[in-house]
Amino acid sequence: MAKQKKGQKAADLREQLRVPTGPVDLTSYDTRATPGFDGSKDDGKAALDDLGAEVSDWQERLFAEGRKGGERSILLVLQGMDTSGKGGVIRHGAGLMDPQGLKITSFKAPTPAEKRRGFLWRIRQAVPDHGMIGIFDRSHYEDVLIARVRNLVPPNVWEKRYDQINEFEAELAASGVTLLKCYLHISAEEQKARLEARLDDPTKHWKYNPGDVDERKLWPDYMDAYHAAIERCSTPQAPWYVIPSDRKWYRNWAVTTILSETLKSLNPEWPEADFDVEAEKKRLAET
Repeated sequence: MAKQKKGQKAADLREQLRVPTGPVDLTSYDTRATPGFDGSKDDGKAALDDLGAEVSDWQERLFAEGRKGGERSILLVLQGMDTSGKGGVIRHGAGLMDPQGLKITSFKAPTPAEKRRGFLWRIRQAVPDHGMIGIFDRSHYEDVLIARVRNLVPPNVWEKRYDQINEFEAELAASGVTLLKCYLHISAEEQKARLEARLDDPTKHWKYNPGDVDERKLWPDYMDAYHAAIERCSTPQAPWYVIPSDRKWYRNWAVTTILSETLKSLNPEWPEADFDVEAEKKRLAET
């Protein structure tokens, strides 16, 4: 049996990070843990680089399949508290792939027009087309997170949304969309350190939002909201994955690995030519 490479995962990472059915207790998850990886920070960065060619190849296969009649796609949902690293995952993980096969959507506060159409309307507009990998920086879950914590809608409204989300995601899965929902789990202490780093570095002031401190004061309420969202909306067709995210390098590797494993499991194949290859070779040679 071949010796395992330093830092290499021993088993399917999706199985290790997928939220089990039943009650969810996020306090039981170590935000600095590195499940499935036993190497150092440098090993982790190298492992992410090593994933590049592989994940890019599988992405191109999925893209080609979609251009030739395939009906499958992937939707990666990234959720987490401020500074948890949604942008970092996109920059370091999605950056390994061909932009033409990606659809990245960052959801801010809904406009008045979007509110009138219902909370899932703008989400539906961003669902990836066939062959594409869609990435949501925040998502429909904001409507059971900040909407709940900040009392933006009455409890009887956000309470109904869990079932509406499950129905929506089941509909997506039935139409060929594979959902990967990743909660980037950081500690309150790590968030404070990251906010302080932004204030200490003039080149990062643009990333600092004074409102983050206001939201930070509501940390326990947000944790309650995340517990409910993950527990009530983790289904076989749309599971949640808890990604320990205090270590940025691990977070980036873990999410990219889950995406790579999913692409492999879909096993998209290169479409067969819909023309006579040998005849085209002959025609080309004659020019």
